[in-house]
Amino acid sequence: MPASPSTARAINDRLALRLLQQDGPLTATQLKTLTGLSRPTVADLVERLQGAGLIRVVGESGAARRGPNARLYGIVADRAHLAALDVRTDSVAVVVADLLGVTLAEATLPIGSDTGTDAAVEQAAALLERAAREAGAAPLHSVGIGAPGLIDPVTGELRDTTGLPAWHRRLVQVLQQRLPATVLVENETNLAAVAEHRAGAARDRDTFVLLWLGHGIGAAVMLGGKLHRGASGGAGEIGFLPVPGTTGVPSAVSCDGGFHSLAGSVQICELARGHGIDVRTRPGSGEREPAAASAVRAALAGEGESETFLCALADRLAVGAAAVASVIDPGCVVLAGEVGHAGGDALASRVEERLAMMSPLRTEVRAGALGGSAVLRGALLAAREAAQDELFTAGG
Repeated sequence: MPASPSTARAINDRLALRLLQQDGPLTATQLKTLTGLSRPTVADLVERLQGAGLIRVVGESGAARRGPNARLYGIVADRAHLAALDVRTDSVAVVVADLLGVTLAEATLPIGSDTGTDAAVEQAAALLERAAREAGAAPLHSVGIGAPGLIDPVTGELRDTTGLPAWHRRLVQVLQQRLPATVLVENETNLAAVAEHRAGAARDRDTFVLLWLGHGIGAAVMLGGKLHRGASGGAGEIGFLPVPGTTGVPSAVSCDGGFHSLAGSVQICELARGHGIDVRTRPGSGEREPAAASAVRAALAGEGESETFLCALADRLAVGAAAVASVIDPGCVVLAGEVGHAGGDALASRVEERLAMMSPLRTEVRAGALGGSAVLRGALLAAREAAQDELFTAGG
C-alpha cells in the first residue's frame, strides 16, 4: 500500500534531517538532488522543519545569483544535548555533545574499589551533572551508557553479574530516576563495535567480529550491520571461552582458565616481563590506559625481546580469533581497545598470519582505529539515535 501523506512527509523529513546531519549545511537545491524529491516537496519540508525548530538558515552558498535556493540550512545542534558514559570497574568517563556530535564537555573520574555503592553512584551522577552544566543550557535529551556485563534482551537493563561492581547497575537506575532524559545502557564491547563500524576500522564491513583488548577482554558480533546479542545478551563473552594453554577451564562465575587467562591485560604484562619489556604505563599514554598497551608499544619500539614477544602475543590472540572464525566465519576480525590500537597493523598482520595457519576460513584481521575512546563514541551514537527517533519528526 502507498504511504499516507502524513507518513510520506515524516519519511521525507527524516531523510532530509539525516542528510543535513551527515553532510553538513545544504541548500534546498542540494536537498532536492540528494533526496530525489520535487522542488515543491523540498520547499514544504524546509518550511515544516524550520517551523518545528529543527533546522535554520546558517549561511549562503557561493552561488552567483542569490535567492531562496542559495540559503544554507543546518541542524539546530543545540536543540538538545546528548551524553555518553564509559563505566569501568574503577572509573567513569563522561562526554556531553550537541545533536551533531560536537563535544561540549568531558570529564573522567577514578572510583576506588573501596568506595561504597551509594558513594560511587553519587560521584558518577555528579560528574555527569557537572559536565551537562558546563556544556550549556540546552536540556539533556538522551544518555548512552557503556558498561561491562550482560544486558537483559527483554528489559534492556544491566544484569547483576558476579565480579562486577554493584554501583554499575545502581547508577543506571539512579540516572533513569533522576534525569528528565532517555537513559540507555549497552554492553561496552557492543558499543565499541558500533563505533568502529560507523567511524573506525570496519566502516566498509557489515559483518565482522570485534575483539576488545583492554584491561579485560570481550567480543562483539556484527552481522549484516546489526549487533548480534544472543538469547541472553551474552554473545561475545569470549573471556569464558575454554582454550588450550591455560591451567584449567572457566566456570559459570569466573573466566579464569578461559581466553581471558591468555589475553587479559595482566596476562599480557606477565608475557612482556618474561621477554624483558617494562610494563609501566608510559607518560602521555593516559591514566585509564592498561599497562599492556604500553608494553605493546614498547615492543614495537624495539624494547626487550620484542619480536619474540609480539609473535607469542599474536599466537595467543589467534587462538581466540580462530575459535570465533570457525563458528561465525565473519571474514574480518578487528583488534580493538587500547591494546589492539597500540599494536596497530604490526600486531594485526601477525595475528592474521597465524590465523591463516590455524583456520581454512579466510579472515582479515584489522587494528581498531578508535582505541579506548570507542566505547564513549558508541555510547554517544546510541544517545544520538534515541534523540533522532524522537526529535527528527516535525514537531517532535
